[in-house]
Amino acid sequence: MPELSQETDRARGALPFGPAEVTGPSMVPTLHHGDLLLVHWGARIKPGDVVVLRHPFQQDLLVVKRAAQRREAGWWVLGDNAFAGGDSTDYGAVPEEFVLGRVRFRYRPLRRDQRSPFTVVRWALSAVRPVLSDRSASRRLRAR
Repeated sequence: MPELSQETDRARGALPFGPAEVTGPSMVPTLHHGDLLLVHWGARIKPGDVVVLRHPFQQDLLVVKRAAQRREAGWWVLGDNAFAGGDSTDYGAVPEEFVLGRVRFRYRPLRRDQRSPFTVVRWALSAVRPVLSDRSASRRLRAR
């Protein structure tokens, strides 16, 4: 499951926006290990948004998931990679107060193996992208 680096929790100060770093594969293809995120702390959440939340069983662990559906018990969150697990199918709905913010942008750093001019240009065109709401998570929810 994508965890966020320890710096993320410290960066969540008085500013409404802050950085986070993804570790893990559960949000592939939207987010990859090593991606840097710009998080809007305390933002209003709607179904389809990619969010940062506290893990329900380990509150000191921050994770990033897609908010699929609002339920009585809280948010039903899913990873975009159905095979990675570590989402509401494992631990149920996440209480509203555990959802900390909405991911606005993703920055994918240049890897060491990306050195040819073609790959550098390709990286430059796709390195920074907004993370948009996607309704595909709710379709996946109904399919289970």
